[in-house]
Amino acid sequence: MRDDTAERQEPASRRPTPWRPRRQGTGRPELDEHIVELLGSSGAPVERWDQLFEILVTAVGLGEDDVDRLDLKITSAALREMRKAFAVFAPYRSIPKATVFGSARTLPEDPLYVQARNLASLLAGAGWMVVTGGGPGIMAAGMEGAGRERSFGITIRLPFEQANTFLAGDPKQVEMKYFFTRKLMLLKESAGFAILPGGFGTLDEALELLTLVQTGKAEPCPIVLLDVAGGTYWQALERFMTDEVAGRGFIGPEDRSLYRRTDDAREAAREILGFYRNYHSRRFVGNLLVLRLRSMPDERERLELSEEFAAICTEGGLEASGPLDAEVADDDNVGLPRLVLRFDRASHGRLRQLIDRLNGLSSAPRLPSMP
Repeated sequence: MRDDTAERQEPASRRPTPWRPRRQGTGRPELDEHIVELLGSSGAPVERWDQLFEILVTAVGLGEDDVDRLDLKITSAALREMRKAFAVFAPYRSIPKATVFGSARTLPEDPLYVQARNLASLLAGAGWMVVTGGGPGIMAAGMEGAGRERSFGITIRLPFEQANTFLAGDPKQVEMKYFFTRKLMLLKESAGFAILPGGFGTLDEALELLTLVQTGKAEPCPIVLLDVAGGTYWQALERFMTDEVAGRGFIGPEDRSLYRRTDDAREAAREILGFYRNYHSRRFVGNLLVLRLRSMPDERERLELSEEFAAICTEGGLEASGPLDAEVADDDNVGLPRLVLRFDRASHGRLRQLIDRLNGLSSAPRLPSMP
């Protein structure tokens, strides 16, 4: 074995750098080299240097541009907030999470409050964690239902709204200054979403989430619009979506498949948990979309699905496959069976319908008893 003790003890600035940027960064080779040396001194793992190099190049660019001081303050604060939130979630990456949205004005005696608490309890009982905005109302109900150990609170700094004290002193609660960084963390970390009635903020979160999934900017995921028995909130929105939005051709009929509406907390939990009963994840490799599954359809089922969903394929149909070379290189869920297709990258509503059909090949998840 080579003795590299001397190399480890030599100052980083004098060592040969084991990494070079793949493309020009600042446009000034000497400055790029200084950035690489800085990365070498930072202790950051080499496999992350490409992205860290880009971040530092962008920072240098901001210094060279005619940027207002306020713009720099926004950039600095947003990056700082994201770093803090990433660190909060990092120890829990392997645990599935669901985000619960809803009004901060919902009172504990409101049936909606009970509905959110019951849903969170069911998800926590199934091994999930629950993410909320950390405030009162539906957010408090979600944290109560999940319990302190299985709750995250991503709060927003507002002069008229205080963070819920349920997670006071818990590192899983983080405060944000900006709505956009808060929303990023409420969406990025979760594999399922439940949205209860609320005001402008709730509607903003719901419609942005649907937009991200509809356009493929977010991973396919279960989205539940949850109300109480006899509630009309989501029914009214759905009438508007049908009559005005879909009726004018602004969305397609298949986009209605991107969400489910229910007034039953157990059904909402089944929708979130059941989305992953066969479907596991997806990945693009070149022009191929890879759908990783827990159980492969048999040959007859595969051919039927290939014919049914031929319109979303630019060429061919659904083909059974082992892990592709890029997945093997990344050790990316190589033990799972998969279907591959040349997806048109536009028909995300139909893709959701395909996932539903694949999930229908497996039994529904069992739910824990309500506490």
